[in-house]
Amino acid sequence: MATAHINRIGTAVPPNDVHAAFVNFVQHFITERREAAVFKRMVSRAAIEHRYSYFVPVENPDGFEADTEGFYTPDAFPGTAARMARFAKTAPGLAMQAIDALNLDGERERITHLVVASCTGFIAPGIDQLIVKAAGLDPGVERTGVGFMGCYAAVNSLRLAHHFVRSDPSARVLVVNLELCTLHFQQTANLEQLLSMLLFGDGCAATLVTADETGIALKDFRATTIEDSGESITWAVGDQGFDMHLSGEVPGKIARALKHEYERNDDRGLLRGTRPSDYPLWAVHAGGRTILDAVETGFDLAPDKLNWSRGVLRDFGNMSSATLMFVLDRILRGIGTTVESATDGFGVAFGPGLAAESFRFRTV
Repeated sequence: MATAHINRIGTAVPPNDVHAAFVNFVQHFITERREAAVFKRMVSRAAIEHRYSYFVPVENPDGFEADTEGFYTPDAFPGTAARMARFAKTAPGLAMQAIDALNLDGERERITHLVVASCTGFIAPGIDQLIVKAAGLDPGVERTGVGFMGCYAAVNSLRLAHHFVRSDPSARVLVVNLELCTLHFQQTANLEQLLSMLLFGDGCAATLVTADETGIALKDFRATTIEDSGESITWAVGDQGFDMHLSGEVPGKIARALKHEYERNDDRGLLRGTRPSDYPLWAVHAGGRTILDAVETGFDLAPDKLNWSRGVLRDFGNMSSATLMFVLDRILRGIGTTVESATDGFGVAFGPGLAAESFRFRTV
């Protein structure tokens, strides 16, 4: 049976770094001195330096607007329709930037499957159809949409590509993870919500998965759900965009669940009867500093094992489903230099449920 390989990954982000401007802007919404001090402290500990968006930030905003066009004007934040219109306008272009970074010239007509994952926008005709036309793919390409699954959609989209290639070794699968998280900022004084929004930026990854034996070989996939955690991460469509709830209890729940997996160590668990030390390479969704700390603690990993994930978090923030693909891109680019071939790896992402989606891989 054929083995699916990640051959190449192309990545793209919008042109504007909005992290500092966002921090300055939302501080206007915090009226309690104690909460303002907590927010400032958490910003300094977030381990994020850059996040990107299509919005052009106003330097040192005075509370009247956060961006040059006034999309986020206090007391007049846009409704869901306006946000979806902006998704339709900008998302296809970002997808094409990532696809162009794959250098598919001469290969586009050979793509047999297209998988598109996104949880930050809905349009019809869908992004998948727009990509087919803009990228010059065969109009008969098999299209699959992975919608509204959140951060772990990266693993689910790779799993689909894995199954396509295993069932048809001639399949050539283009996977696109496309997220515009900055379309969903909310005006609120709720500290937990503000800290959640502090994490998110925009990004897109395009990945070529085939049976060609180059890059990263995908071995197997496994998922699990943490009991009594269904309300820990939620993502609901509201009248003013999509409302994110990310409980402060999430890192602790992840750490405890992974410690349990580490201790049980049987073939039914995430580790499949292996030990974390069996995997020199770790591709972990960079959901936030505390999430990465929880994985490190739960699996008792050496601090340097999550360097790729921490680097992506620092440089881009959490881009939902695109984030893990940015981590894999750094590992892929390191093969032959900082990463040895024939090295085993473990990938995992977390999202609503509270669920963990995992996979094992090997560099080729």
